[in-house]
Amino acid sequence: MTLPAAAWRDRVEFERRLVHASGTLYPVPYLLGWISWAETAALLVASVVAVATLEFLRIVVGLDHAVYRALTREYETDAVAGYALYQVSTAAVALVATTPIATPTLAVPTMWMLSVGDPISGALGENGPREPKRPLVWVVMFTVCLAVTLPFTVPAFGPTVGIAVAVAGAVPATVADGVPPIVYGIALDDNLTIPPAALAGMAVAAAVLA
Repeated sequence: MTLPAAAWRDRVEFERRLVHASGTLYPVPYLLGWISWAETAALLVASVVAVATLEFLRIVVGLDHAVYRALTREYETDAVAGYALYQVSTAAVALVATTPIATPTLAVPTMWMLSVGDPISGALGENGPREPKRPLVWVVMFTVCLAVTLPFTVPAFGPTVGIAVAVAGAVPATVADGVPPIVYGIALDDNLTIPPAALAGMAVAAAVLA
């Protein structure tokens, strides 16, 4: 039986959010002590190569199949899809955390701000790629970002500095999620902006306060 258009869109969005949330597992092998952070970053860079190949086949070659149709929105038809931007931003913060600029303590929660916070905020209300989200969504996103960050920053920096560092990450992540930045007339996908914005905020706060 063919689903009505509205039901089909709801199913697609649900499946997209499940895929989105699966990114929460990326840093888990490191947290369990199974692999190093350098190996984590290397695996994420390899995932960028894989999705770049898939996007080349989809956009340039014209390869089309059910997975693409299910996990890409209409406005992504001729542009790089959100799942690929997700991999790029996650790999970027992982690489930065292998340098003196940041640490895995800061990088891991930025990944979870994207993998946990973004699907939750998306489920609370739909908005176009250029439209800001409602105030309630901002509050929920900020709360989720703090919740996934404080367990890392408070043990690392102590209560006062740890809370300040977490807030310094949650605020830019919430803004990146709530107001799509427009660069040269193009709305930047929050899959690309949330982790780098959050990591930058936390790294600066940690450098100043710790």
